[in-house]
Amino acid sequence: MLLTSAIAAVGAHLPARIRTTDETEARLRDENPGVALPLGLIRRMTGVQGVHEREPGEQASDLAAHAARQALDASPEPVDLLLFASASQDLLEPATSHIVADALGLDVPVFDVKNACNSVLNAMQVAHGLIVSGQARRVLIASGETPTSAVRWKVADRHQFVRSFPGYSMSDAGAALVLEAVPERAGSRGIVGLAFSAASRHWRIGTLPMGGSMRPRDLDATYFDIDGRALQRAFLALGPELITDLLARSGVALDDLDLVLMHQVAEPHLAPIAERLGLAVDRILPTVAQHGNLASATLPVQLRHALDAGLVGPGSLVLLVGLAGGISLGAAVVRL
Repeated sequence: MLLTSAIAAVGAHLPARIRTTDETEARLRDENPGVALPLGLIRRMTGVQGVHEREPGEQASDLAAHAARQALDASPEPVDLLLFASASQDLLEPATSHIVADALGLDVPVFDVKNACNSVLNAMQVAHGLIVSGQARRVLIASGETPTSAVRWKVADRHQFVRSFPGYSMSDAGAALVLEAVPERAGSRGIVGLAFSAASRHWRIGTLPMGGSMRPRDLDATYFDIDGRALQRAFLALGPELITDLLARSGVALDDLDLVLMHQVAEPHLAPIAERLGLAVDRILPTVAQHGNLASATLPVQLRHALDAGLVGPGSLVLLVGLAGGISLGAAVVRL
């Protein structure tokens, strides 16, 4: 019997604490009295109203575990593999997946999957491959994002503020998916198709260098350093082929899709990037204004919101589109 993987459960955890964009700008002005920072720029450039901040002492693994418990409660059959998928991590060693497994009381193999904001989508790719090949039956993918720890509050000048700018609209979040083996049948639930690409020549556009071999003990490397405009240009240069080819291979037309979920960095960027990828923006669930940039937790959080709102349900056909620093593009067609 041929197998595919299907989403059995989705969990999402958004910390209750909100830092509004007005509060962000007020703090920046208070902490940088000698730097002339433009008022209202963050809201105008990103459309973000506020971001979620984890409680003091909470780690990426805690946020992942919060969401994972929701998913496991909804689909309580045992899992045989745990993947921690996130741009964030608790420690360089050991893999954060061990810490999540310990918090959940799981005694299963674990490892981390890391590819910036596409980490969860790539973990779906890995889990799907392991399930289809018979190496796993049920895989828990857990993500915990803590980008607020890398926000630069004291800036030397306006140039450094601009390079730090994307970090001010990033949110902490937890997310989880359970993927399970199901028989592969036309029209039945499961992952219909996956596609990925990368333009790695752009890796210098956005970095968070801390802890790596390049700058292992440099305190200045603990903050985001991102050229937001160059990142947008790089995404716009990707073209629609990855999406259109995936849909064609999957036998799916755009009109067949019930909803499109897409990673979102800033509200003004959503429409031009969607159109460049061949997607109508009115088919995409918007989340960035209300919740900020949720990094790799974005797609499962959006899916949880869509399920709760009744926008999708059993049998719905959904396209997930991931955009990540590096840069990477990924997509998955999934029937729920």
